[in-house]
Amino acid sequence: MMGHNAHVTSPDNHRAGFACFVGRPNVGKSTLMNALVGTKVAITSSKPQTTRRVIRGIVHRPDAQLIIVDTPGLHRPRTLLGERLDSLVLSTLTEVDAIGFCVPANEPIGKGDRFIADKLAAVRKTPVIAVVTKCDLASKEQVAEQLLAVSQVAEFAAIVPVSAQSGDQLDVLADVLIEHLPESPPLYEGGQLTDEPEQVLVGELIREAALEGVRDELPHSIAVVVDEMLPREGRDDLLDIYAHMFVERPSQKAIVIGHKGERLREVGTKARKQIEALMGTRVYLDLRISVAKDWQRDPKQLRRLGFYD
Repeated sequence: MMGHNAHVTSPDNHRAGFACFVGRPNVGKSTLMNALVGTKVAITSSKPQTTRRVIRGIVHRPDAQLIIVDTPGLHRPRTLLGERLDSLVLSTLTEVDAIGFCVPANEPIGKGDRFIADKLAAVRKTPVIAVVTKCDLASKEQVAEQLLAVSQVAEFAAIVPVSAQSGDQLDVLADVLIEHLPESPPLYEGGQLTDEPEQVLVGELIREAALEGVRDELPHSIAVVVDEMLPREGRDDLLDIYAHMFVERPSQKAIVIGHKGERLREVGTKARKQIEALMGTRVYLDLRISVAKDWQRDPKQLRRLGFYD
């Protein structure tokens, strides 16, 4: 009997990997992710082999670690033109171990849903699990009809009805996603909440926003340091964030700032919205940019910018 128990908890059977959720806007993806991972994102440190990507949360279990990552805009047919989208989204989708395709229980399946289902069909090697969300807003009959309708859209590895609001079937969804993860020790340590990982995550969101649209001109030459993150004096609904972007050359600084500072403002707005979604609070973002000459080749600068060797 002892032997059997030891087998169950032995790390050999531990699974760890990545999943992402896709679906058109307002199908309940964020609510679902938050309900799965609990309220706040907690990351202490990652193993070096994991790539830098925006992590929305981690489901820690004794037998598994399910890491939920963000997918770049698969829901905007208008910007889906050409290879840029395909390469960006498909690279994210092929890097994950399982994809959750979300469709709400209380709305008929439409063009947007089929559009995404077709895109997902192109990612042959990654299993797609259809998730019927918002089941608390639909009757049993409606849910049953939706499950049938979804099954006719494409071949899915599984179809799971859930309600993020009531928590109904969330454990089932986690089980199904975890089944598709490779056997692996945990990829991220810890899981306790500290300020630092949130700062790292906020820095990552700012960096993503800054690179949007100019990746070719400055692929890796932006570093972001979050100097301070603290609630506004006398207000608990507003977070003040002071962040600093570093580029290697004045020409790159000009690209990020844009004509009359327009681009920097856009970057700030985009990053702020993402950070607000992550932290669940309003944010004031003070964003500055400086040139730190050749920071990528200078170990002292790298350490100051939070890249440890």
